[in-house]
Amino acid sequence: MPTITAHIVVRGAADAADWYVQALGAEVGRRIPVPGGRFIEIELQFGDSSVMIADEFPDLGVLSPQSLGGTYSALHIATNDVDVLWQRAIDAGAEIHQPLADVFWGDRHGQIIDPFGHRWGLSQHLRDVPDDEIIKVAAELFGAQPG
Repeated sequence: MPTITAHIVVRGAADAADWYVQALGAEVGRRIPVPGGRFIEIELQFGDSSVMIADEFPDLGVLSPQSLGGTYSALHIATNDVDVLWQRAIDAGAEIHQPLADVFWGDRHGQIIDPFGHRWGLSQHLRDVPDDEIIKVAAELFGAQPG
């Protein structure tokens, strides 16, 4: 297992695993079911990275973004063909959070919200941009001078 592995909570882990396979190209690994048809873990592989998903367990304080009213974090997938992955996700029911576009740091990037309330950044690297240029444009976008 890598140093950091994301663990996310979803409402309906089995359905979520199927969605992540269909929409984002995940491969399903180990599943650990518990009585009542829920899972404490389903391993998903995205390229060389893993994401673990689990069902909600409200009595233990384990809640999904749907129960919490949203999420403040995002998972990110880098791919060689973001337009294809983007369309797969949209066709599978993802909502657009930030439209797919060529952005100033050299990527084609956008964000979706999956049907389980999690935000995903999808991107494809297009060109290398020097850090000083990225810092300058970011400062301008946020209304300040770099430095």
